[in-house]
Amino acid sequence: MAQEDKAAAILQALEVAGAAHGVDVLEVELVGATKAPTVRVRLDWMDEAKGTISLDDVAVQTEWVSEVIDVVDPFPGSFTLEVSSPGLDRPLRRERDFERFAGEQVALTTKAVEGRKRFSGKLVGMRDDLVVIDTDDGEQTFALDEIRRCAIKPTFAKGEKKTFDKSGGKKAQGK
Repeated sequence: MAQEDKAAAILQALEVAGAAHGVDVLEVELVGATKAPTVRVRLDWMDEAKGTISLDDVAVQTEWVSEVIDVVDPFPGSFTLEVSSPGLDRPLRRERDFERFAGEQVALTTKAVEGRKRFSGKLVGMRDDLVVIDTDDGEQTFALDEIRRCAIKPTFAKGEKKTFDKSGGKKAQGK
């Protein structure tokens, strides 16, 4: 089974299990050797009112994540598991992600075989089941299944750092 297929199988199993834990599985990435890779999983709370998942929360969730990967059993040997929160470069995959983070700057890579694959700009949101991004070249639209990866692209004004309040909203603060 190809690495991309293994990552998809793990993601699917984790999404089902995550719902029972109130956790949203944002991304699964396999890095390194095919026989003993590093599995990187990004989690967040499903309930936006809880804010962003903390490091302590991630530590608690890691056990069931490992158990689910063991059940899927995609590797002949061992694997290294890295579980983290979304961070500032939060990945966006589902329609609700693109709606929730409308207005943010994003970097998007398509699955296109020919032509331009990378785009960046302001996320407009969803329109007619398509992701809409306002780029320097005007609005670009993408079907969800055409998107290989899309993530929030943190931007900072000089002398500011971006932090998150308890509700998961962003706010800029001075030094």
